[in-house]
Amino acid sequence: MLSRTLLLGAASVLAMSSFAHAETLTIATVNNGDMVRMQKLTEDFTKKNPDIQLEWVTLEENVLRQRVTTDIATKGGQYDVMTIGTYEVPIWAKQGWLLPLDGLGADYDKADLLPAIDAAVSVDGKLYASPFYGESAMVMYRTDLAEKAGVKISEKPTWDEIADAAKKMTDKSTETYGICLRGKAGWGENMALLTAMSNSFGGRWFDEKWQPQFDQPEWKKALTFYVDLMKEAGPPGASSNGFNENLALFQTGKCGIWIDATVAASFVTNPKDSKVADKVGYALFPTGGFENHGNWLWAWNLGIPAGTKKAEAAQKFVSWATDKAYTELVASKEGWANVPPGTRKSLYANPEYEKAAPFAKITLDAMNAANTTKPTVKPVPYTGGQFVAIPEFQGIGTAVGQQFSAALAGSMKVDQALQSAQALTTREMTKGGYIK
Repeated sequence: MLSRTLLLGAASVLAMSSFAHAETLTIATVNNGDMVRMQKLTEDFTKKNPDIQLEWVTLEENVLRQRVTTDIATKGGQYDVMTIGTYEVPIWAKQGWLLPLDGLGADYDKADLLPAIDAAVSVDGKLYASPFYGESAMVMYRTDLAEKAGVKISEKPTWDEIADAAKKMTDKSTETYGICLRGKAGWGENMALLTAMSNSFGGRWFDEKWQPQFDQPEWKKALTFYVDLMKEAGPPGASSNGFNENLALFQTGKCGIWIDATVAASFVTNPKDSKVADKVGYALFPTGGFENHGNWLWAWNLGIPAGTKKAEAAQKFVSWATDKAYTELVASKEGWANVPPGTRKSLYANPEYEKAAPFAKITLDAMNAANTTKPTVKPVPYTGGQFVAIPEFQGIGTAVGQQFSAALAGSMKVDQALQSAQALTTREMTKGGYIK
């Protein structure tokens, strides 16, 4: 009896000792639905890796970007794993701020990544972040409201077609608004949408000599169209709405058309969260006279800052969260329709996923249609699709987003917002040495 007690005691001491020596990974992530789901499933990881504990810092998109950028640029060392976008990966990798992911293990299968996404997170053939989910942008709309309004949305709609449908689907007496579009200021919030929209109207951020183009007719046409449409058919307070706010409006039946990231499709069709789950149709991102569908391509990725002292444990976590087995784990718990989309070829070759996710084909079509090396019809000195892949864009894009959000709120005229955007962008690009 005594020996058994001693053995149990020894085992307890060993367990406590093991816990005491466990490494704690601090993970910074965005408060999007897929990331929130990942946190709920991490018991699977800690069971397999009892020597690694996880600490989460979950932030709203704009705040996350600000915090992780400051931390990695100043070598602050607060985080061991960061959720970062396709904008940051190549820039930060070239600065030496990210570790190459060469320890993800044999089961990771890099060759299974969709080529466009693989290219976006690799530098010189080396992976510097692992994609958690990928997206383009598309139209999601209420099929019942469209039918009631007598409108039909084609698979490749024009902006005029969308505007006509949105106006006819609006019924302000029941707080049903024809269209929801991002208005919250931020380079990755309203400027993601408006840059893609401008691309579809033939606009561009810069000409070949890095001169800003907000004084050109394409941007005026795009911004005027956006502001007028949102005033007529959008919800009140739209200048404060980003991805999550518009998702909530759509899920609660307050929105007829939502144009945003393809990743939203699984949320709006999930009957647990969406009142309109069985009434959603899809179409490609609208065109404004040019067949480029906005050229939106994005992925949220897990990267490891070069300053971490826990690189081996961090790579174990990144591999767990982004390999094919994680997809199967989500499918077993939440169903195939809710797995993170847009990163792996095998997912789109899976008949179970195709059957469960009516949006699978159009998501893949939208991603394959995106060409981030030629974001608009006129020649440009940059790449990036719905953003400009230069370090200065984070600050400039947010500052321009503030002007355009003010125009949507009615506190500034469209012409004023464009003039202000032109002036501030010219100033920053001159300061950065782009304009000689």
